[in-house]
Amino acid sequence: MTAHMQPNSGLARRLAASLQGEVRFDAFTRGRYATDASIYQIMPAGVVFPKSRDDIAATLTAAAEHGLPVILRGGGTSQNGQPIGTGLVVDCSRHLGAVTAYDPEAGTVTVEPGLVLERLNARVKADGWFFPVEPSTASRCTIGGMAGNNSCGARSLRYGKMSDNVLAIEALFPDGEAFGFGLTGNEGLGVAGSARAQDLARRMLALADRNRDEIALRYPKVQRRVGGYNLDALVAPRPNLAHLLVGSEGTLAATTAVTLQLARLPTHRVMGVCHFPSFRAAMETTRHIVDLGPAAVELVDNNVLVLGADIPLFRTTLADITRGQPNCLLLTEFAGDDRDSLARDLARLDACMADHGFPDAVVAVTEPVRQRAVWEVREACLNIMMSMKGDAKPISFIEDCAVPLEHLADYTDAVTAVFEKHGTRGTWYAHASVGCLHVRPILDLKQAGGVARMRAIAEETAELVRRFKGSYSGEHGDGISRSEFVAPLFGPVLASAFETVKDAFDPDNRLNPGKIVRPLRMDDRSLMRFAPGYAATQPAAPVLDWSDWGGFGGAVEMCNNNGTCRKLAGGAMCPSYRVTRDEQHLTRGRANSLRLAMSGQLGPDAFTSPELKRTLDLCVSCKACRRECPTGVDMARMKIEFLHHYHARHGLPLAERLVAELPRYAGLAARLAPLLNWRDRVPALARLSERVLGLSARRSLPAWRRPWRETGATASPGDVVGDSRDVVLFADTFNRAFERENLEAAERVLRAAGYRLHRVAPPTRRPLCCGRTWLASGQTGRAREEAQRSREALLPFVRAGARIVGLEPSCLLTFRDEALALDPGEAARELAGAALLFEELLAADLAAGRITLPLGDQGGRVAHLHGHCHQKAFGAMGAVESVLRRVPGLDLRVIESSCCGMAGAFGYRPDTVDVSFAMAELSLFPALRAAGPDDLVVADGTSCRHQIRDGVDREALHVARVLDAALAP
Repeated sequence: MTAHMQPNSGLARRLAASLQGEVRFDAFTRGRYATDASIYQIMPAGVVFPKSRDDIAATLTAAAEHGLPVILRGGGTSQNGQPIGTGLVVDCSRHLGAVTAYDPEAGTVTVEPGLVLERLNARVKADGWFFPVEPSTASRCTIGGMAGNNSCGARSLRYGKMSDNVLAIEALFPDGEAFGFGLTGNEGLGVAGSARAQDLARRMLALADRNRDEIALRYPKVQRRVGGYNLDALVAPRPNLAHLLVGSEGTLAATTAVTLQLARLPTHRVMGVCHFPSFRAAMETTRHIVDLGPAAVELVDNNVLVLGADIPLFRTTLADITRGQPNCLLLTEFAGDDRDSLARDLARLDACMADHGFPDAVVAVTEPVRQRAVWEVREACLNIMMSMKGDAKPISFIEDCAVPLEHLADYTDAVTAVFEKHGTRGTWYAHASVGCLHVRPILDLKQAGGVARMRAIAEETAELVRRFKGSYSGEHGDGISRSEFVAPLFGPVLASAFETVKDAFDPDNRLNPGKIVRPLRMDDRSLMRFAPGYAATQPAAPVLDWSDWGGFGGAVEMCNNNGTCRKLAGGAMCPSYRVTRDEQHLTRGRANSLRLAMSGQLGPDAFTSPELKRTLDLCVSCKACRRECPTGVDMARMKIEFLHHYHARHGLPLAERLVAELPRYAGLAARLAPLLNWRDRVPALARLSERVLGLSARRSLPAWRRPWRETGATASPGDVVGDSRDVVLFADTFNRAFERENLEAAERVLRAAGYRLHRVAPPTRRPLCCGRTWLASGQTGRAREEAQRSREALLPFVRAGARIVGLEPSCLLTFRDEALALDPGEAARELAGAALLFEELLAADLAAGRITLPLGDQGGRVAHLHGHCHQKAFGAMGAVESVLRRVPGLDLRVIESSCCGMAGAFGYRPDTVDVSFAMAELSLFPALRAAGPDDLVVADGTSCRHQIRDGVDREALHVARVLDAALAP
């Protein structure tokens, strides 16, 4: 298989020759795997992408021969540095995601370690099952990683943690020999494999038995205890040896398969959102709420309420579930099969709150759609809090300590006092029901003083946990952050026993060393993402305004590596990753590459290197990350910044120049339409255009036509009445040159609604342009000129009271986004405030009663709506849905899809055309193939309509044409 080689080339060649999967030893790939969602960064020797158990075994063998450790990795969402290290990182998430056995009668399933939890649940849902251990990272965490960390989740109060739901594990010893552990019993030890595995099992059971008294004395008596090794599981009446591997963080064996016990999906769920005036009040009331028997009680603290209100994705949900100004919330869920019983549970919750001094403080959320929205906020709590701007961030290292509920209020007060002592404050959220609150003090770890405060807070909090008889690791494992505290909290006898366990499985210390036993120092700055001397210094002179982030480096560093962008369903990001499953083609992977390149960790010229360009090549600038990444990582804008500097160094290729200059030559090209349109009729010309112009021969090109001409005389600002009926129709290059019928339809609809259309003369003969095509290739100077040119013409009308209306989302929304980064002044803000998509204008004015539309009944005709990425990113999908639902007799069905894959010039390039079509095949094309032949297809994006025509041979219509056709005669 392929090997990308730099250092350790001998090992790379050896692995490439013996593996089905890929091997990468280049600096960029290693850099992308140097971090997880923790504060740490350790550059690995190389990365392996196995396709089978044999690949993992071969990796273990080769690594042992070369004296390298091996670190198995799933989604890379760990909070404490578990899946990083100096050896070979084995990424199981890319290929090893199969269900290998499933018994729907018994509710058991065996899966490969790289299977994402959300995909497992989607697979078994039809049979009424789900896997009940549900971390907030369910959309991207893998079963192998969950088993390694002994993950829990919001509903652990009812369902327990991984060790309560794992039946068996298949694994490999460090030398590649296979074995399996499961439930012991009269039939034997529950061991599969050689005599070596049998002997090891007996030794582990004997070790646990010898330490039975110490285990009873020292293991915390709380459900949320995942630190150390699970020797306590081996003193149970019927011990399951697999549970010794659960929570071992890959330090004992390499997991190749996990057998799970599923749980029955409850028929109904209801939620009560409990409001509290203070954090202390919520903590004191938690145990009384738990006495009611809920499935979950989750804390949302004031930091989340305040920060979340500024994030478009969560603003509406928070407004829906909060009344007044609560300090914090407890999300209390009840689940079962009887609706009446659940209604009584909510009534008991309301009475409980009233009994403790909080009458009328519960908002009932009974609709599944609303509940899902609330859980999305809860699952995003970490990222919401990480959206704080600046170098000081909420830091994970005492993240998930757990204490008995009767001590919860006193513990949180004591920890808060520790924070105050060290001049900081903390953020709190998560699992109040089991006394496991995710707490993060706000620290600046770029400074030595911040690291010193972190160490002091860790030591003092560990002592508090010991005093309150809790667990220092309650959910996220030990890793680097907490392994140092295993020995002090479990005592010398059990610490020695843990070393015995490690040495029995891994005598040469090859598997994920430095975790749980013989630990790395948690405050070793050389192991941290912001090590001494770190500085994101490139580019020296950014061309876009990044002041809201504290500079371009600050914007890149907003990525906290939690991996929300790795989700494979729902929302829109990250479409290229959904096709390739390659960390390189992921918002997180791109952000890490940018950060490492900008700080000089990938070489002196890495920031403008071809390697970094390849990292960004499959970013389609969909802007989904702008909306769906709660920390606000806007990779599309970052790509513009990068391309500016890259092309300044390397020059602009002809193909990109051709697309960028489209607005300048569109008028001339239209006059040559009969000649230019031959390209799609003669295969030889299509092949020639691919070789010379870089336009894939597999793609049709837009057909040049007589361009749109706006009707009416040129207006002046004095013609604006200012009564909300004045609009300027902004005609983008694409609709003007290729689909003038959309603009013509928009004119008719706007006039039918009673608007006054004002024709604006551009400063020069060439029509106005937003600058989008130049931005796409990083030509920010030309884009700035276009933006200024448009402002010069449009602002007088805006100031007189007119609104600017456009049809193409990527163009019109440029005024509300990139134009502000090109020229961050009041003039740009004025234009941005007046710029609306066609559907946004109609939806707002129809809802306000300012206009009416005379629309005829469509007789039940079905319309399938595909949203443009920028419509989704700017929250405009609700507007287009609202307008179409006003058409009588139109049956609207929204296609749940990510990017269509066309993305402007991306779909035309020979090197990306396959990925372009693959993106559409994820959901868009299958939905359209299932549509009826007479159904309408609605898509407001020029690129989307083109992709649909090329891919499934159907005509898609802009919403303006749908409304125009529906106008009553």
